[in-house]
Amino acid sequence: MTTALIAPGRPAHRDPNVLRWLGAYAASMAGDGVYYIALSWAAVQAGSPAQAGLVMSVSALPRAVLMLGGGVIADRFGPRRVVIGSDAVRCAAVLAVAALLFLTGLGLWPLAALALVFGTVDAVFVPAVGALPARITGKAQLARVQGMRGLAYRFAVIFGAPLGGLAVAFGGAATAFGLAGLLIATSVPLLISVRVRELPPDETPTGTPTTARRDLVAGLRYIRRHRVLAPLTLAIALGDLGFGGPLNVGLTLLADERGWGASGMGWVLAGFGVGAGIASMTLTVRGGLPCAGRITGWSTIAGSVAIAALAFVPSVLAAVGVALLIGLLAGLGGALSTALLQTHSDPAYLGRVTALSSLVSLGLAPLTMPLSAAAIGAWGTGPVFVVSAVVCGLGGVVALSVRDVRRAELPH
Repeated sequence: MTTALIAPGRPAHRDPNVLRWLGAYAASMAGDGVYYIALSWAAVQAGSPAQAGLVMSVSALPRAVLMLGGGVIADRFGPRRVVIGSDAVRCAAVLAVAALLFLTGLGLWPLAALALVFGTVDAVFVPAVGALPARITGKAQLARVQGMRGLAYRFAVIFGAPLGGLAVAFGGAATAFGLAGLLIATSVPLLISVRVRELPPDETPTGTPTTARRDLVAGLRYIRRHRVLAPLTLAIALGDLGFGGPLNVGLTLLADERGWGASGMGWVLAGFGVGAGIASMTLTVRGGLPCAGRITGWSTIAGSVAIAALAFVPSVLAAVGVALLIGLLAGLGGALSTALLQTHSDPAYLGRVTALSSLVSLGLAPLTMPLSAAAIGAWGTGPVFVVSAVVCGLGGVVALSVRDVRRAELPH
C-alpha cells in the first residue's frame, strides 16, 4: 500500500493526492450513471414493466442487508484497498454483461445478476468511500473535501446520464454497459496512485484477534456511547427518511397532479441540483463554516419547511425556486454532518460509522418510496409532504437539542 504523511496545512483543492482521489470518484460515479441508464433500458426491452422494476430493485436488498458488514470490511482491510477492489469487481461485471449482451442478445437473468452484484459490492464500496477522505487529508480539510466530493458527484450526474442515453441510442445497451465499465476502470489506476496515511498505533485495534461479528458489535457500541456520533447518526437517519419519499416518487406524482409534465419535473430537479451544487461550492471555497453543529440543525429544519412548501406552490417556476432552496439547505446540512462524523470518529471505526449512517439513506429510505406513493394515492400530495417534512425536521431538532452536537465544530 502506498503510504505517506498527509500535510495537514495543504488545502485539499491544491493537493494532488486529493485531486487524484476526486478524479477517481468522479469517473466511478459517472460510470454508475451510465450503468443505471443502460440497466433500466435493457430491462425494459427484455421484459415487462413489472419485470424491469424488479430488476432495478434487486440491488437494494443486498445493499441494505450487508451494509454494516461492509463497514467492518472497510475498517479491517483499509478503505483504499476496498474501494480499488470494489471498482475492479464492478468493472469486470459490467464488461462481462456487455460482452454477453453483444454475443447473445438481451435477457433478464444476466441483468438481474449484474444488479445483484452491484448491490453486494455497494455494501462495501459505500462505507469505504466514506472512510477514505480522513486517510488522505487532514481533519481541517474534511469539510472542503466533502464540498469537492459533492461537486464531483453533481458533475458525474450531469455527465453520466446523458452520456448513457447517447450510448444506448447509438450503440444499444451492450455499448452503454461497455462505456460504463471503461469509466469505472478509469478510477482504478487513479486510486492505486493515491497515498493514504497509516493509522497511528493508538488508533489501530489491538488485543486478541477478533471475528467480524465482534468488530461489528464493537463498532455499534462505540457509536452508541459517543456523545456526538450517536445523536448525529439519528439526526441523519431522520433527515434521510423524511427526504427520500417526497424528492423521489413524490415529486413525480406531484408533477403529474399539477400538469407540469416531465419537462416541469426536470426543471424542478435541476433547481435541486443547482442548490446542492451551491452548497458544495460554498464548502469547497470556504473549507468549512463556524458553528457547524448549529448550522446542520437549523439548515435541516429550514429544509424540512421547504419540503412541505413544495407541495403547495402554484407554478413550476415557484417549485424550481423552492427546490433550489431544498437543495441548498439539504446539501449544506448533509455535507456538514458528514464532515462532523469524520472529524469526531476514531479513524479505526470510520468504515462502520459510515456504514451505519449510510444504511438508512441507501438501504432503508428507498423502501419508503412505495409507501409514499400509496399514501399519496390515499391522502394526496399535501399531507404526505407535510408528514415527511416533520420527520425530516425532527433530525434538525435532535441535532439542536443535544448539546454536544449543537456545539460541535469542525477543525480550522
